[in-house]
Amino acid sequence: MHSGRTPERFTKRSLVAVSHAIERAALAEAEDGPLVVFALFQRLPYFAREQEIYRRIADRAAATVVAMVGGPPPDLPDRVYGVALDEAEELAREWSVVALTPRFGGTLVAYDRAEVAPAPTLEAGRLFDGRWGFRRDAALHEVIRLRGQLAERLPGPARTALDEAVARVRDIPAGPGESRAEAALRLLARRGDRNARPVEPTDGMLDEPALRRWTGADGVTAAGTLPVALVGLRVDEPAGAPERFGRRSTAREGQAVLGAVTGVLRPVDRAVRVADNEFHLVLPALSEAEALAVVGRLHEAISALARSYPFVAYTMHAAVAVTTRRPLPTDDLRAAVEWAVREGVPVAGLPPEPAPAGAR
Repeated sequence: MHSGRTPERFTKRSLVAVSHAIERAALAEAEDGPLVVFALFQRLPYFAREQEIYRRIADRAAATVVAMVGGPPPDLPDRVYGVALDEAEELAREWSVVALTPRFGGTLVAYDRAEVAPAPTLEAGRLFDGRWGFRRDAALHEVIRLRGQLAERLPGPARTALDEAVARVRDIPAGPGESRAEAALRLLARRGDRNARPVEPTDGMLDEPALRRWTGADGVTAAGTLPVALVGLRVDEPAGAPERFGRRSTAREGQAVLGAVTGVLRPVDRAVRVADNEFHLVLPALSEAEALAVVGRLHEAISALARSYPFVAYTMHAAVAVTTRRPLPTDDLRAAVEWAVREGVPVAGLPPEPAPAGAR
């Protein structure tokens, strides 16, 4: 972090609320220019939904800089300067918004932890460390920092506008009421967090449409950010078991298998039943080794069912992958499970994903 303030923990949902507050402040009618704005969005889909707001900000600002991995679209409005970030550089982890005028400053600087908390969707639960506030000196500090890090990728008019704004801000003393206003805003933010709708309890088992909604396939999400471990699982009972033991016994055994599968899930994990004997587990922010450990616990839980159902010895095959792709590569996962069953391999892996361009 770039200040003495202790970093706060943000979910993506709360981070977006603070971002929008700073953007609305930048749009407010005021005669205190020049206005400059920096916004780091990580990936294009996150900027795309806000592009209209930044067009309106650009109508008021001397310079507006937006940056993301791969760069923004080519049809940016006038005075919006786009910067392409490299996947490997530190700025690619930032979700930051800074607005500065001679009389106003708003700052959010947040760093992606590549972790997730329980939330209504996977995207909303992404975790960041950062800080925010409405103090002009903090905003000035961040404009100088970002201008220094991005200067060589900005055209001359952008650098000139930023330098003129910084010089103007330095000539005017900070307002005496900034700390009081910020204290009131922080109180409102804390109350808003307490009043947020709680996450509904779940056993982690979803149907496929619900899983698509939770992973963001039906909303705004982007590849290349949060890593997600996937486990494909197929559990087979001996041939002829339903005929030998009857439907009631089969139903009880099926519930026992479901209990074994959901029993390994954390509160942030989800699973979907894709066939009578096949499941997909979605395990955010786990490594391949951690996902394999989950498979080990699944194997123990499935094997333990033989103590309750001594005439039914289940066979388990699995496939494991870690991905940053969106939507999730569930078709590839299912194909890997089918291959494992066909070849008699207990645990299959998907081919590693290619490293992003420029990544270390």
